[in-house]
Order: sequence, then C-alpha cells, then structure tokens
Amino acid sequence: MTTTTGRPGGADSGRIEITGLTKTFGQFVAVDGLTFGVEPGRITGFLGPNGAGKTTTLRMLLGLVRPTSGTATIGGRPYADLPRPLESVGAALEATNFHPGRSGRDHLRVLAAAGGIPDRRVDELLELTGIPAAARKRAGGYSMGMRQRLGLAAALVGDPQVLVLDEPANGLDPEGIRWLRGFLKHLASEGKTILVSSHLLQEVAQTVDDVVIIANGRLVQAGPMEELEGTPGSLVQTSDAAALAGALRVADVTSSVQEDGSLVADTGDMRLVGDVALRAGLPIYGLRPQRADLETLYFSLTEGTNRNLGDGAAPVGAPTEGDAVTGQEGANL
Repeated sequence: MTTTTGRPGGADSGRIEITGLTKTFGQFVAVDGLTFGVEPGRITGFLGPNGAGKTTTLRMLLGLVRPTSGTATIGGRPYADLPRPLESVGAALEATNFHPGRSGRDHLRVLAAAGGIPDRRVDELLELTGIPAAARKRAGGYSMGMRQRLGLAAALVGDPQVLVLDEPANGLDPEGIRWLRGFLKHLASEGKTILVSSHLLQEVAQTVDDVVIIANGRLVQAGPMEELEGTPGSLVQTSDAAALAGALRVADVTSSVQEDGSLVADTGDMRLVGDVALRAGLPIYGLRPQRADLETLYFSLTEGTNRNLGDGAAPVGAPTEGDAVTGQEGANL
C-alpha cells in the first residue's frame, strides 16, 4: 500500500485498514484478531453489543491504546506516524472532552491554534454544525445534543480526510439526527472516509453504505448494506396465498406462505407478481418490497454474546464501552 506525506491525497490516503488487531488485558481478550477495511467516500457503521470491543478498537486506531498484536492504519500508516494528524483524522469519541468553563468557540480556537489553523475556520464550523448562537456560552452548560455538535465541529477543525465518530447521534432530537444523516452523506460525497459506531440500528440502516458487526471482540459480519440485506423479495397479501404460490411457480418464481397467510415471493419485481396475480384472477390487498432489515441481522448475529452481562465480564480496570477517553483533545490533533 502506498503512503503519503504532507496533506493527505490519493486513493489510499483515507483508507482505514484493521489487520489481525488484538488487545488483551491480563486474561481478558477485548479485541480478538479483528480484520476489516473502511473505504474512502463511504460511511461505515461499526456495530456490536456493549463490551464487544468497539471503543477499544477505535482507541487503538487513534493511538490511545497500544495493540497487543496486529495493526490499525490510516492511509497505510499508524496514527502516531501521520505527518499532519489534524488534517488526516478527526475523532469524536466523547461528548465531554472539553473544559466546562470554556466557551464552545474558545474550545475550537484552542484546537485550531494548536494546528496552525486560522480562527475563520472556527466560525465556519460553528455555522456548519448549527451552534453559532451557543458559541459564546460555556460548554459545560450545553445540552447533550449541543455537545455532540461541538464534538463534531472539533473533529472537523483540520478538514480531515478521515472521520471517526462514536455514537454521534446520542442526545440529538429527530431533527438533529436527520441533519447529521445528511451532513455525513455530504462529507462522504466529498470523498471522506467515515467510521461511525452506533446503537441506533434504524438510523444506521438509513445512513451507512457498509456495516461491520463485531461480538466478543471478533468480526461476525462485514460488507455493503445491500449485500447484508440479502436478496430482494416481495411481501404479498392475497385471498389465496397457496393458489398464488402455484401461479408464481409456473412463472419460475419461488415463494413461501407465512403463518399470517401472507406470501413472500423471491423476487423484487413487484410488477411481475401483480401481473401473475391478475392472470390467476387473485385479488391483492397488499404488495411491498421485502428485505432482511439490519435489526434482524444484527440480533441474529449477536444475540446472547454480551460478555459484560455474565461470565467473562471485563476485569476491573479494563476499558469498556462508554469509558471516558482521556487526552482526547490530543487525539484530535
């Protein structure tokens, strides 16, 4: 893989690559041989139960935790080796990584000054993230939603190629979540690499291009959303599901009758289903697309895997999901 110097550029500059990443705390294995990639120009959802190892993985990626083995690189380099990290990676792992007595604007000015970035960038970000009116208020009085926006603004100070966000929608109202979805998609359209850890499965399904699911520190599924959703089908409600199944069989379409009397046809061509029903003289009361949703896939892969709720819980002192990240301002630099 090629590497870059100075301002990131090129196809590989924003690619995140996790290879055989492992982290142990004594006998406890927090992350176990994790391997996956995150591509530029795409939003990747990073999912897993509490204690699955998501936050530990993100910390290793950002150089906050040293791996036991394996590598985590950005554009082919570990975070510590990036020549201009503020312009390479922006991270928001906590919504409390600021001085509570400092205004939101001053918080961003400190970060900008450390990277030699003019104050006008701060004002741009306050407008971009929708918090100009609160900019002069002390950040300690911000609501959770305002803190999330401030954290996102801080991550974007250097206009980085890569954005790493841990639960960015926490505390946002529905309007704020909708805004965040559109904002992340806009950033991805500019070629930025975006890795988002989240528990909001329905929101993830509407936002991300790719999904990485882990459990007990191990990869259980990864790929584009359209592939994980499986083959498209059609859910049909009719007066005689068995008769419609027979008619579809003649048209080389397999189907199955559900317990509630509806029919799932193994085709996304709803016009074909409607035409077959019409020729068979069968009325249709409902017809809609049918695909495996992310929530169903997630729980089928992770149900019963939360090691922090029973045997195998993390030992005292080992970081768990939601622990505070110390020195995060430094991580953003």
